Amino acid sequence: QVQLVESGGGLVQPGGSLRLSCAASLSRFSIYTMAWYRQAPGKQRELVTSITSGGRTYYADFVKGRFTISRDNAKNTVYLQMNSLNPEDTATYYCNAFFGGSDYWGQGTQVTVSS
Repeated sequence: QVQLVESGGGLVQPGGSLRLSCAASLSRFSIYTMAWYRQAPGKQRELVTSITSGGRTYYADFVKGRFTISRDNAKNTVYLQMNSLNPEDTATYYCNAFFGGSDYWGQGTQVTVSS
């Protein structure tokens, strides 16, 4: 059974940083496009960033210049470095793995930005 396990969320002050991790139990992790989504209370889930098997990245406009996605295929792990956090970044962050018809999600990790 495929599992994606996020970690690294928590409470941080505005302007602070967090690093999220997502460990995936995928036998061929390297071929998957990995992504981070987020969902704030009362809002739809939205794509934050993604990274393809070839390392091509995409960032939503609202995180460009602040967030960085990376992956370590040897560790089956994808990371999200979040800097200059603001209260609007408060949400549950979800890890996603996608390849062909396979689409997997983690349970999410809460990020709260508040003073």
